[in-house]
Amino acid sequence: MPGMSRKAALALAATASLTLLATACTGQSQSAASDDAAKETTLNFWHAWSAPGEVKAVKSLVAGFEKAHPNIHVNIVGNMTDDKINQALRAGGDKAPDVISSFTTTNVGRFCSSGALVDLNPFFKKAGIDPDATFPKAMNGYTQFDGDRCAVPLLGDAYGLYYNKTAFEKAGIKSPPKTWSEFEADAKKLTIPQGNSYKQLGFMPDYHGWETTTEHYLGQFSPTYFDSSGKSNVAKDPAFAKAFTLQKKLVDELGGYKKLETYRATLGDEWGPKHPFHTGQVAMQLDGEWRLGMALDAKPKFDIGVAPLPVPDDQAAQYGKGYITGTIAGIAATSKKQNAAWELVKYMTTDTDAVVGFSNAIHNVPSTLDALKSPKLKYDPRFKTFLDIAANPNSTSAPASINGGVYLTTIQQLGYDYESGKVKDLKAGLEKTAQQIDTDIAQAK
Repeated sequence: MPGMSRKAALALAATASLTLLATACTGQSQSAASDDAAKETTLNFWHAWSAPGEVKAVKSLVAGFEKAHPNIHVNIVGNMTDDKINQALRAGGDKAPDVISSFTTTNVGRFCSSGALVDLNPFFKKAGIDPDATFPKAMNGYTQFDGDRCAVPLLGDAYGLYYNKTAFEKAGIKSPPKTWSEFEADAKKLTIPQGNSYKQLGFMPDYHGWETTTEHYLGQFSPTYFDSSGKSNVAKDPAFAKAFTLQKKLVDELGGYKKLETYRATLGDEWGPKHPFHTGQVAMQLDGEWRLGMALDAKPKFDIGVAPLPVPDDQAAQYGKGYITGTIAGIAATSKKQNAAWELVKYMTTDTDAVVGFSNAIHNVPSTLDALKSPKLKYDPRFKTFLDIAANPNSTSAPASINGGVYLTTIQQLGYDYESGKVKDLKAGLEKTAQQIDTDIAQAK
C-alpha cells in the first residue's frame, strides 16, 4: 500500500463489494481448467495499482513471466477496483479478466463462497507446492475461507511503530516501547502541552487517527474473531475487552477524547507531506511499511526510528508480531484459460526472484518466506522490521468472512462509540456488537 491510490481503493472496495459479490455466483469453480497451458494464448490480467511507478512495476513483473513463458501473452488492465472486477467476473466473456488482483483481503470470504474465483488447492497440489511452507502464516490464512483457497498472497503490508528518535532522546527514552505499559508511559512522557492543546503529542490514540483502527490495535492482542461454529467471539474472548480498555485509558490519559479530536482537526493529511509524524507534532505513529519512504521524502528535522508495535504486558514474549494484510491474486471462474492463468499466478506469487523484484519496485513486503530472506531484497535497514513482522508466526490478520469486512466495520463503530463516551458499558457494547455481527453473517448466507 505505497500510496493514496491503494488507500482509496480499499475504502471503495469495502462498500462497493457489499452488493456486487453477493450476486457473483458462477458455480463454475473448476469447470474450465481444461486448456493446454503450452499452447499459444492470451490472458487478461486486471489489477488495482494506479500510481505510475506501481503500473511500471506490474508491467516489469509480467514481462518477466512472458519471457519465461513465450507462448502466453498478457493484456494488463490497471486501476481496477473491486466493483469493476466483480462485474466482469459475473459477466465473463473474452474481455473479462482471467487473473485478478485485489487490495481487499477481507473480501476473500466473498470471492470464495460466491464461486467467483476458483479454488487453487488442486493447482498447488498438481504443482507440488505446499502453501503452508511457502507463505507467511498470516498471509496464508487470509487467502482462504472454509477450506477454499481461492486467492494467493501477492506482496503484503505489515504494521509497526514509527518513532521520533530526537524526541525520544530529549525525553530521556533510550529505546522503543515493547509492552503496552511502556508504550503508555512513553506516550505521556513525549506529550508536551501548549495552552489547551499540544506542542507535541506522544501518540494519537483516537480511532479516527491515521491507521489507528480497531483491527490494527487488535493485531497486537491476537484475538479470535470467530468461534469454531462461526459465531462472533467479540464478547467472549477477553482480548477484545482488554484492547478497548487500554486504548480508552490512553485516550483519557493523553487529554481526553474532545481535546485530542480538536487537536487532530488541526493536523495534516495522512497522505501529504504535512502528516503530523513528518512535522514532529506527533512523536509516535502506528503505520505500515510504506510510511518510511513517505516520511523520508518529507525531509523531517529528526531521525526516524522503526520498531514492532508494543504488545500487552502479559504477551511480552510475543513482542515482534504485528498486523498483516496485503494484495491477493486469483483466477476467474469464468475464465476458459485456467491452466495458463495458473502459470501466471504461480509465477507472480511463488517465484522468489519475481516476488523480490516486485517488492523492490513498489516497496511492499514480500509474500513468500523465501523472498523475505532473499539477499536480492533492497531496502533501508529500518525496513527489515516489517520483513521480520511479516515472517513472525505470531503476527495476525483479520479472518475472511462471507460478508467481507462488515464485521470489522461493526467492531470499529463500537470503538468510536466507546472512546467518545457514547457507550459506557463495554461488556454490553461487546455483546451487542457480537449479536449484530452474527445477524449480518446469517443474512449474508
